[in-house]
Amino acid sequence: MLKAIKTQAVYVTNQNASLQFYQKVLGFEVRRWEPLGVAGSWIEVAPPGAETCIVLYPRDLMPDWQQRKPSLVFKCDDVAAAHAELEAKGVQFTQEPHKMALGNFASFVDLDGNEFGLSDSPDRAPGPPRGAMGSVPPPPPPPR
Repeated sequence: MLKAIKTQAVYVTNQNASLQFYQKVLGFEVRRWEPLGVAGSWIEVAPPGAETCIVLYPRDLMPDWQQRKPSLVFKCDDVAAAHAELEAKGVQFTQEPHKMALGNFASFVDLDGNEFGLSDSPDRAPGPPRGAMGSVPPPPPPPR
């Protein structure tokens, strides 16, 4: 049935400036570019080798863009190293690297104030471990 996350939209004011940021600063590649008329294009970008793409979607085509905030966290090998590299390129960070229960974390914003996280937490098997505190309880039985 569901196999992967295909895209996540971020709403931008200037697609050309945003594209420069995502390509030149973050190192993303363009995966798809389709004209949508005078208001802009459907532009998908992603880190090299990533399965999921970010759509740089024109705010002018989405009247309620202010209510649609992305919540994306990028995986990296070392949050402190990624932070240093991105900060040297002028990226604005809203949270400096810090240790959390699941690994190190930092957050930054793009040119339009969309906020993203960086995490170096290790991958693990899906689902909570057996008998874990705080694990998801089974669903209630159906009503009779």
